[in-house]
Amino acid sequence: MGFRCSSPIFRPLSKTLTLGLLLSPHKQPSLLPLLLPRALSAAPAFQPTPSPIPGDTVVKPQWKAAIDFKWIRDNKAAVAVNVKNRNSNANLELVLDLYERMLNVQKQEVEGLRAERNVVANKMKGKLEPSERQKLIEEGKNLKEGLVTLEEDLLKLMDELQQEAQRIPNMTHPEVPVGGEDCSMLRKMIGSPREFGFPIKDHVQLGKDLDLIEFEAAAEVSGSKFYYLKNEAVLLEMALINWTITEVMRRGFTPLITPEIVRSSVVEKCGFQPRGENTQVYSIEGSDQCLIGTAEIPVGGIHMDSILTESALPLKYVAYSHCFRTEAGAAGTATRGLYRVHQFSKVEMFILCRPEESDSYHEELIGIEEDLFSSLGFHFKTLDMASVDLGAPAYRKFDVEAWMPGLGRFGEISSASNCTDYQSRRLGIRYRPEASSSTNPQKGKGNLAPPQFVHTLNATACAVPRMMICLLENYQQEDGSVIVPEPLRPFTGGLEVITPKSR
Repeated sequence: MGFRCSSPIFRPLSKTLTLGLLLSPHKQPSLLPLLLPRALSAAPAFQPTPSPIPGDTVVKPQWKAAIDFKWIRDNKAAVAVNVKNRNSNANLELVLDLYERMLNVQKQEVEGLRAERNVVANKMKGKLEPSERQKLIEEGKNLKEGLVTLEEDLLKLMDELQQEAQRIPNMTHPEVPVGGEDCSMLRKMIGSPREFGFPIKDHVQLGKDLDLIEFEAAAEVSGSKFYYLKNEAVLLEMALINWTITEVMRRGFTPLITPEIVRSSVVEKCGFQPRGENTQVYSIEGSDQCLIGTAEIPVGGIHMDSILTESALPLKYVAYSHCFRTEAGAAGTATRGLYRVHQFSKVEMFILCRPEESDSYHEELIGIEEDLFSSLGFHFKTLDMASVDLGAPAYRKFDVEAWMPGLGRFGEISSASNCTDYQSRRLGIRYRPEASSSTNPQKGKGNLAPPQFVHTLNATACAVPRMMICLLENYQQEDGSVIVPEPLRPFTGGLEVITPKSR
């Protein structure tokens, strides 16, 4: 195993850890007993927003995650260590204080007032003098008003608790290295860098010489970090997309083309912050909608607020979409050419599965990525990303970095994340376990097993601009041409070589 030294690319849409806690991962060989399996909450991930309260200063969430606050309280020490290891801005002490205050209002004050109100109501049923009855009426009225006030306070506490708890990140796999990105561990090194017997060019120069990419006109039309693909580059993009989808479908995935505009709430439920500082998300002014930064978001929402049958799992999707990212805060050499752009095409894999299966499907996803990139002859490495480099939803994340000879370094071309039930608790995606006839011989609604939250995983199969960089720079020839890798040729009409255009 080795240590990672290169910079991360294609981070989650926001580094701000703002959306709630995924609780209790599965099958974790940790020494901490709190990381053992536990019962999952059956609370829905969406609840209607209560009516506004006069004078309320708490920003109310438009939706509510099914967060297990009791589990957070009972496992305070482990959650605190996790928050620290991930460099999260979550305030665990505030969450626990709000939870205790909410319980106090619920159990003592509200229930106490309701009991007193019931006593008064019972007294009213008896034969009373008019003055005594009027006294009880006034007492009941005062109790009712006090109850309304306390219930309003309770709603405010619940809203504030939800807001703060959503800042707590997912728990972390016990094998994830603790620390910053330079602590990420090398899992595999595949292939070897190509030896060139001539001065090599980067993809920007190759794109210009072969009349494949136009940056200057795109900058005039749309701004920086946009581009036109031309001539054979168009065929290459289409070939990459079609080849990737075909290969992934062979492994049992259902193809999708997704919406590219989604509601802000769906972006939030998937773990991204559409309106936070340095957000990567383009929000549409005057609406509650955003442009997607990854197909993970609309695919994650396709089964929102539903209970799936266990026999339907796993659900495996391979989705094609355009992606849009602000790239706020990006600067330096990593921005050159196609490396970091505002709009690009991508093929994304997404799996919904039973909790006990997500670790194995995580390995399946990274295995598919390795097969795809090996088929194209890339030299690349896979990394087990360190705790600080994980986005809030990820329980564990593997990155793939490929050698880009024109840039003279490895660059990220893919990642694969196991988000366990972090996203499903927000999206409201559950499944109902199927009880065997031996354990549940009786049928009927009352004997159904309680629903559990699914686990979700996502992985990039093909981010076109990064793949284009690898193809052009690794397959360039001394005469200025670029060879098309054999797996892509059936999808380019048989094109084998991209040659310089005659003047």
